[in-house]
Amino acid sequence: MSAVQLGQHPPATHLIAHISDTHFLGGGQTLYDTVDTDTTVYQAMAQLERSGLRPDALLFTGDIADRGEVDAYRRVRDIVEAAAERMGAPVIWVMGNHDKREAFRTELLREAESTAPVDRVFDIGGVRIIALDTSVPGYHHGDLSDAQLAWLSDVLREPAPHGSLLAMHHPPVPTMLPLMAILELRGQARLAEVVADSDIRAILGGHLHYATTGLFAGIPVSVAAATCYTIDPTAPRGSLSGLQGGQSINLVHVYDDQIVHSHVALGEFPAATGFDASFLERMEALTPDERTEAFSRQD
Repeated sequence: MSAVQLGQHPPATHLIAHISDTHFLGGGQTLYDTVDTDTTVYQAMAQLERSGLRPDALLFTGDIADRGEVDAYRRVRDIVEAAAERMGAPVIWVMGNHDKREAFRTELLREAESTAPVDRVFDIGGVRIIALDTSVPGYHHGDLSDAQLAWLSDVLREPAPHGSLLAMHHPPVPTMLPLMAILELRGQARLAEVVADSDIRAILGGHLHYATTGLFAGIPVSVAAATCYTIDPTAPRGSLSGLQGGQSINLVHVYDDQIVHSHVALGEFPAATGFDASFLERMEALTPDERTEAFSRQD
């Protein structure tokens, strides 16, 4: 982050790393005998650490394990928690349709085994993150019970100092992929009645395996793609194609007046061009007019 405000906006008040769909398997197996789920999570943590950014939280929006295996949860937990400790950030785990509530609780949350929905509230420096469990045991589509909606309504009755972020696996936005539409969040109108006119500033989701944005009940929705494999929205119509590539995470910058979601590709890529930190320091030492002439002027 620049030591000098170079533009019109002051620095963000909070930074959340939004990660989704790790799909770990037990015993270090590869997913579909092709996808090495561990490597991309290691890569995500390494990129966050080397950036010098210090997220206020690492938020995982579901499908942490592919089959809900105890060993899978322990392995991803150990990778993430070690990096999170070095960055000084808490980890927030959200249930997905591939997750199993019993092992999710015992291994990730270190709680007693239970089949009840995993709904939680976290205070991250005045930003309230609400983890809402949209999973339906035995199925891949999403839904919410009347009890969950009543709980959410009660939580939202009192606004948070910096507003709320609603984190849920199944995002309440349309998908252009017909097969994925079968697995969408059901009963979205009921959820809209609860969240409309609340202090929720953004809804963060996963599930789709491609990054997308939308609007729900007047609230911006941001979907993080997967770290395991991605789904190609440009595949021939009617097909569903999972790709070994394009994995990414999102950075969520919370400002006083808006929230900005940035897509971060995972991997090591050759540099094409750029400026180093010493150049930024030289820009910071200039007046605003001098900066304009030095960096904005085309000739």
